[in-house]
Amino acid sequence: MSLTSALTQQLTRRPQRLALLEQIAVQGSITRAAKAAGLSYKAAWDAIDELNNLAERPLVERSVGGKGGGGARLSAEGERLLALYKRLESLQARLLESAESEQDLELLGRLMLRTSARNQLSGRVLDIQPKGRNDLVKVELAGGACLLAQITRDSTEKLELAPGRGVVALIKAGWLRLQPLSEPVDELLNQLQGRIEEILDATDGPSEVRIALASGQTLCALVEPERAAQLGLKPGDEVRAQFAPGQVLLGTAL
Repeated sequence: MSLTSALTQQLTRRPQRLALLEQIAVQGSITRAAKAAGLSYKAAWDAIDELNNLAERPLVERSVGGKGGGGARLSAEGERLLALYKRLESLQARLLESAESEQDLELLGRLMLRTSARNQLSGRVLDIQPKGRNDLVKVELAGGACLLAQITRDSTEKLELAPGRGVVALIKAGWLRLQPLSEPVDELLNQLQGRIEEILDATDGPSEVRIALASGQTLCALVEPERAAQLGLKPGDEVRAQFAPGQVLLGTAL
């Protein structure tokens, strides 16, 4: 297979997350949809969290513990997006056919990058305040919650940030520090409040704690066993996730 053919297949292959959306619409079950899309149950839940976090409104409506491991269905927004993507697929195939060289496809492949950050939250820039050689960027997330990101002035200019610009805030799960609502708030840190949805314990490392925000977005935090025991975390608890502005990375669409 030539390099051009391989890259064309890679770029036109339906992303698993979109395949998962389609299967959720058909199956009505996270377990069955995950199997049909070639994902593990955990990977499917991670994908749903990421999709809901990146959208203005949740794309998937779900219920824990339903028949087949949890019921799920597409929201009206999810159905609209899936229909749009199916139309884009045919357009994408025609555009790739018009590429003039393998170099064009290689460049596209480099630009279509993935990120290791577990938390990817969509929002819009509200304000930008100079802070020395950096900028403090205020971002409004879906549902009205806000966070601050401290980035370099060069980054602000490179991303062409301005009030109203859509951005994605990236926060590594290990950067989140959880605390009960009864503890005092550190005004220097970002604060996002939510309810613990699930705790995935690990035998050889930190536990993974999923936190549902009021907006329908989901945070994932890694909590060391000692800290988890100290807090006595359990599903249903209300918690506050704290992280520094310097621990927020911002991205924009190309």
